[in-house]
Amino acid sequence: MTRRSFRIASRCVRAALGTALPLLMLLVAAAPTGSAQAGPYERTYRQSKSAVERALKELQPSTGGRLPALEGFALPGDHPLNRYQRAYYQSAVQVTSTASGGSVVRVTTKVTAWYGDSVPSRSGYQLLTSNGRLETDLLDQLTDLLATSPSGTSSSQSFPAVSARPPSTAEKGIENKGTGEPTISAPMPRSPETGRKFPSSAGAGLSAQQLADSKNSLNPSGRTATDQAATGLQAEAASLEEVLKNQAHPKNLVAIKKSGTPVVATPSLNGKTLFLASAHDEFEMLDFNADWVHVRISGLSRGWIWRTSLEMPEGISDIPQAGASAVLVAADLFQVTREETAPFPGDWEPLRGKSVKIISVQKIQENEKGGGARAKLEFAKSLLDKNYAELAAKASELAGVVLIFDSVDGGMIAATLPTVQQWKAGTLSDAALWHQCYFDPPETFNVTGPAGGQ
Repeated sequence: MTRRSFRIASRCVRAALGTALPLLMLLVAAAPTGSAQAGPYERTYRQSKSAVERALKELQPSTGGRLPALEGFALPGDHPLNRYQRAYYQSAVQVTSTASGGSVVRVTTKVTAWYGDSVPSRSGYQLLTSNGRLETDLLDQLTDLLATSPSGTSSSQSFPAVSARPPSTAEKGIENKGTGEPTISAPMPRSPETGRKFPSSAGAGLSAQQLADSKNSLNPSGRTATDQAATGLQAEAASLEEVLKNQAHPKNLVAIKKSGTPVVATPSLNGKTLFLASAHDEFEMLDFNADWVHVRISGLSRGWIWRTSLEMPEGISDIPQAGASAVLVAADLFQVTREETAPFPGDWEPLRGKSVKIISVQKIQENEKGGGARAKLEFAKSLLDKNYAELAAKASELAGVVLIFDSVDGGMIAATLPTVQQWKAGTLSDAALWHQCYFDPPETFNVTGPAGGQ
């Protein structure tokens, strides 16, 4: 069980124990007005059905959980994807035997997210259409697992992932529809207008009111369906709390410090941004070096995050410590030689043809070995901080700032005034700042190192 699942489960416990009735009423009012799911994805294997099902047990934690972002995992629907929050996914897997003794695995995935509307009554969890990436990732994992272990067996014991809320009796677990083929069900939100749930194997086609009437008819004590549901939530919360007592915090997770932190495809300040992570988002750490952390996004998806933008696991510093022979600080390596206002000396679209402040910088000693990419970035941050007041005062005249390092291994860094303003306001991390800047040539400012280094 990951630390993220642990935190989510803990919140479920507190919500169920302290606010069971309000939570139930909120679920009844939630609005899932999403589009229909895309068709299932399937793959044929030579292994038998029983061998594949054993392998799938090993992958059960990958069949559901929280998504760091919807971009790249779901198709746009009635609303832009950036209008949604708290995205989760749950994959249903069906295994059938083939005439040759092999098996066919079919995967369908439900993606749900909270949509916040300016009209509160229209807000609620909505069902979105998966773009197939999650299904393909799961099938790829299964293929790799069966390739390394043809029998599909393993000696390790796997545990199911904890849902973002306690599932109902009809929703939790793996349902068996009488065919012997397991179908992993996902929690379904309710609609605010009708109280209707998305179809599940336990109650497809029945409205919430019909289910409530059915429960009341079988309730000779006269208790309402709401009372019964609240009692059920408390019982499930107590059971979940007992499970949490026996779970340990994972030790290989990293957490995002600030919202807007980029997760990039390669360990480079010029790497392609996959998405922007939110504060407190957590990822499994695969490896790290002095500047970058390699993380698992979902399934087989990987990414890199600037190390200083993360809360590292216990025992690992967020900022690498200097060695015994400390290097010179950036202020002792560089000096400003000239400042002027002129048109932007480059072809970067945000500043093309606009007036900027240009600051020329030189090494104090040209042969100084400590003036590499990291030192340049640190000195650049100090100059942006020092010159921000002047830039803000001349916002009508200046569109940004340019730092030129005059040396053999020099280069240019450019930033727009809005980017510097966001960084100064704390809404952009250092890594996010650099990913919105212009570097020429880019390789001069690349900060990379061997994996596993501190």
